[in-house]
Amino acid sequence: MKLFEYEAKNILAKYGIPTPQGGLATDKTQAHEILSKLKPPFVVKAQVLVAGRGKAGGILFADSISEAEKSVEKLLGMQIKGIPVRSVWIEEKIQVKKELYFGITTDRFNQSYVVIASAVGGMEIEEVAAQAPEKIIKLLINPRHGFSSFHARQVARKLGYASGQLSELGKIFERLYQVGMDYDAELIEMNPIVETVEGKFVAADARIIIDDNALFRHPEYKKRLLSEESELSPQEIEALKNDLAYVKLDGNIGVIGNGAGLVMATLDTIQYYGGKPANFLDVGGGAPSDKIATALKIVLSDPNVNALFINILGGITRCDEVARGILEAKTRVGVTKPMVIRLVGTNEEEGKRILTEAGIHVLESMEEAAQRVVEIAKSGGK
Repeated sequence: MKLFEYEAKNILAKYGIPTPQGGLATDKTQAHEILSKLKPPFVVKAQVLVAGRGKAGGILFADSISEAEKSVEKLLGMQIKGIPVRSVWIEEKIQVKKELYFGITTDRFNQSYVVIASAVGGMEIEEVAAQAPEKIIKLLINPRHGFSSFHARQVARKLGYASGQLSELGKIFERLYQVGMDYDAELIEMNPIVETVEGKFVAADARIIIDDNALFRHPEYKKRLLSEESELSPQEIEALKNDLAYVKLDGNIGVIGNGAGLVMATLDTIQYYGGKPANFLDVGGGAPSDKIATALKIVLSDPNVNALFINILGGITRCDEVARGILEAKTRVGVTKPMVIRLVGTNEEEGKRILTEAGIHVLESMEEAAQRVVEIAKSGGK
């Protein structure tokens, strides 16, 4: 789950990491109150959960309160990459001497965390890696031993700092690592962390992505994940509310399966026969008929889907329950798009009987079913 910049900065400030003085505003009145407490010049930043916000016009600078208020009004009335701006973060503009990058993420290949730092901050770190790879500092962190003050000073020294500045920067790096661990961050970064003209360091921008699997430890953010401010699509939110796993893709075949392994195999088989999945939804084990019906409703609400592949291997999940769920969905949702169903396992004969009597053909081979749904999708769902 992505946190807004203001949420990330509030967390960093709580851990003693310097951030610019600022406040969150959702209207002009709040903005005026915040601006009256700050010193110009100002920075007004749209709070949206998309990358490239600055390039899209979502960050504006102002030299006076009146100019900043116009910026607030402009940002609150715009959309960035299709997402409406509901709030802005207003802060004092930092007098920058130099911009740096510092971030921590997971390295799945090495089964560890990795620190990434650069003396060139303020731009996407991927661009720095592509244009000047020698300026990227990487340090693997053994999760059992953690990130020590020695590591932090080592990174600060490689960034070109010494004595008091090295110590100050190292303490900020250590605190950021602690934030990352406490908040189960997949990614935590300061980009840029700036050296001011006075020689101090301030996190001018911050980003935190919390591991979704650890959100039960952070209920204050999980609640927002299901709100209108969520970065999730309506289908993803509906799936989450119903304890289903849904992922959007960019093809035209909807996929429902039970179990992550079977769903992945289904996607591979569709791709093998030349098709492209539009999404996939894993109903898990033991799904009752109403859950199957909800799954169909979610998958078919994607306008890109012109054919549906339901692939069920009945173990805990009973095939007759799946069949009843499909019929319930056809009645409740009014399913008109073609479906290809592969159904084997527990209560298989009963499930096939229910569907066959309703005029729905059921296949036994995943390969045969995948080829059939690809043919249908390529013909435009006919």
